[in-house]
Amino acid sequence: MIQTARFRFTAALLAFTALSAPQALADPNGMVLVTTDGQLMEYVPEAGSVRVVVDTQGRRLLIDEWNEVIGFEIPAWQYRQQYGDPQPGYGDQPVYGDQRESAFPEAPPPPRGWVSGDGFASARPGAGIERRDLNPMTGTVPNEPGLSNEPEIIEAPRFVEPSMQGAGQQATGPKLSKAQVAALQVYLDRNGVSPGVIDGRMGSNVNKAIDAYFEKTGERIDPADTDLIVSRLAASGGLAFATYTITAEDAAGPFIASVPSDYAEKAQLERLAYTSTLEMLAERFHMDQAYLASLNPGVDFSRPGVQIKIVDTAQKTTGTVTRIIADKARKQVRGYDSNGTLVVAYPATIGSTSTPSPSGDVTIERIAPNPGYTYNPKINFKQGDNDQILEVPPGPNGPVGTMWIALSKPTYGIHGTPEPSKIGKTESNGCVRLTNWDAEELADMVAPGVSVSFVE
Repeated sequence: MIQTARFRFTAALLAFTALSAPQALADPNGMVLVTTDGQLMEYVPEAGSVRVVVDTQGRRLLIDEWNEVIGFEIPAWQYRQQYGDPQPGYGDQPVYGDQRESAFPEAPPPPRGWVSGDGFASARPGAGIERRDLNPMTGTVPNEPGLSNEPEIIEAPRFVEPSMQGAGQQATGPKLSKAQVAALQVYLDRNGVSPGVIDGRMGSNVNKAIDAYFEKTGERIDPADTDLIVSRLAASGGLAFATYTITAEDAAGPFIASVPSDYAEKAQLERLAYTSTLEMLAERFHMDQAYLASLNPGVDFSRPGVQIKIVDTAQKTTGTVTRIIADKARKQVRGYDSNGTLVVAYPATIGSTSTPSPSGDVTIERIAPNPGYTYNPKINFKQGDNDQILEVPPGPNGPVGTMWIALSKPTYGIHGTPEPSKIGKTESNGCVRLTNWDAEELADMVAPGVSVSFVE
């Protein structure tokens, strides 16, 4: 479970104009505090437990001791205008836990545009409030000594209508920070259209996910509409970034020193485990290792108790997939239900020129979690001087990753990978390769007999 930052609530006021929610909602000129996941705060936080920062647009934000934005202030009238009054009885007693669902049937997302800019300096308790920009999308205060607050800028595609795609339109658009792209990737991941590893970079896998999102929802999402993405994230599982505390179990492994490339050397190992806590956590949170490390400069990932910043992809997509299309040209796997509705889509590596994937229709025969791998040079391919059958042990760094979905064509399957950052960008030995987490998610939605169509 993701352990996010927490703070104390008391009735004490700090240097803030907002009242507790029941008081403010009774006052037409009052202000209310809203958490980043769209819930009304019951009480104003205790003085000293948070800092108050005003961004360049004049909005007052609450920052906790981990430099995370935990709430913000909006006028009570704005809350009423957008979301109506809470149900009768609210304010008579505190509302906690499961009661929130009935008290607030539609949790309000943060107001559009509440996050902006490149970075800001926080105000110390008791000091004057500095007016600076907030780090875009992440909701954090960059305060590491010697580190630049300038975001890495990359190019994002301009919105193009589906009818215009493929018409030679070379679209360019606004520049997005890595944090903004990562938030888009998290949003797509949560909606069952995987962008592959979350790395804060626009690319073919993200664009394929955007296309799949359009097929699934009928809505063409604009990567530059960061306000919309933030508000939807906040209303459906929380913002894109969260904190996680490394546990003793995380740090204990077991790990291996390195992953040999030679299959004969692989076969001598007990398990093809992760090589580090960093690699393990990056995969757990669907992240590129380098990106996770860059979000946590100087952090020792092997130390229990250390808090790190991660992306929060929330829960797995669920459903029943009755038909799979393995699209060789698009390098994408799409799963549909019995009504022909798209359920999930994943970037994929599908065969190569020398070892092509099957053509036509096959079916799923069996599903094998945590699979080993039998290397047989006479049936599959020959690696180096290895001319004998080898039994390679299981593990996330094994040749087929953590999941094997066997197909009716012998030796072929849909499976995971030890190199998630290369999905959709390299070739395979004939099978359909997904990230480990995507292969595991798909495996939970299929059963033997499901059809798999390979299309050119």
